[in-house]
Amino acid sequence: MTSHLAQLNVGRLRYDVGDPRMAEFVDNLALVNGLAERSPGFVWRYQDDSGSAIDTRPFDGDPRMAINLSVWDSVESLERFVWQTWHKRFYGQRHEWFERMDERYFVMWWVSAGHRPTVQEAIERLHHLQQHGPSDHAFGWESVPSAKLWKAARCA
Repeated sequence: MTSHLAQLNVGRLRYDVGDPRMAEFVDNLALVNGLAERSPGFVWRYQDDSGSAIDTRPFDGDPRMAINLSVWDSVESLERFVWQTWHKRFYGQRHEWFERMDERYFVMWWVSAGHRPTVQEAIERLHHLQQHGPSDHAFGWESVPSAKLWKAARCA
């Protein structure tokens, strides 16, 4: 059976979603999500009623925790979207909108083609990575030898 790559990225917003200092981030979510959806290799992304995931509160209801959960057909497809599209510029501004996190905030794992991970499943994978380090169950860019672009951005 074919495998796809799932990814979860979490972050704590510096300000409430309605704060004017978050406007550029919030106003561009549809653009970035649309870019992802049109990117080669994109399979699926989690959406709540907002059309993004901005209203989802999986971390004890914390209104400033944001998530992004998506599935791609390969590591290469995700890597191209993250580091070779307008998303890279958006990512470069993350410190304007997100607090610095001391623990891992990004995780990838393989899923069967057609599987749509739940938010809870994704959070469990992230917690596994945080507690046990990279494995076949949950990993970051550093576990994918073919992935090179992330190193320039110094993320894990």
